[in-house]
Amino acid sequence: MTVNRGESPLRVVLTDINADVVQAWRAAFADIPGIEIRNGSILAEDVDAWVTPTNSRGRMDGGVDAVIKRYLGAGIQLRVQRAIRDRFAGSLPVGSAVCVASGAVNPKFLISTPTMRTSSQNVSETLNVALACAAAFQAIHRQNTEAPGSIESVALVGMGAHTGKVPARVCANLMWTGYTLFNDHVFEDYDDLRATIVAQLDDLEAAPVEKRVRIAAPKRPTSRR
Repeated sequence: MTVNRGESPLRVVLTDINADVVQAWRAAFADIPGIEIRNGSILAEDVDAWVTPTNSRGRMDGGVDAVIKRYLGAGIQLRVQRAIRDRFAGSLPVGSAVCVASGAVNPKFLISTPTMRTSSQNVSETLNVALACAAAFQAIHRQNTEAPGSIESVALVGMGAHTGKVPARVCANLMWTGYTLFNDHVFEDYDDLRATIVAQLDDLEAAPVEKRVRIAAPKRPTSRR
């Protein structure tokens, strides 16, 4: 169901060591106030949650996943994989996410969302980045529904732009798509999220690389039985 969030404003930080990704973000998010964009490591960001692009099994063996695992310790992968096993029968679909306690003071939570099914998969010809980014914000909505105010700030990296081989401009535009979809709306579940994006894939795939495509949340009755 599409509903108004009813949450406190979320502080969003986009940070990456790749200068091309940072430049592309500045162009894609130029009309979005309040987005903080930095050239640097996510490890330096003092926020409530970090978002890490992962694979469907939650194996943190490459890219940003590996960096975060080294920083937070091997236990973080165990927590991520346990959540995937408990909620998704061991395989996390692209367009889904898990949010787990990090075991650290900063960040308090780690959100893992797959941009690829297997490690080091090339996803440059897919819409996986939009799906993953939208799923990350869905996970924030779900966490704040369960524990209001628990995530008030989040940091994300250039999703798919490293091991996934997604060009910087494409990465930035698809992350904009994922962010804007969930700026005002939250969906009932991840199946609803994926169905909404997949239903509009033709528009996204037909659009030129330099164009950002906004996915409209479907209109649904808001009454409850």
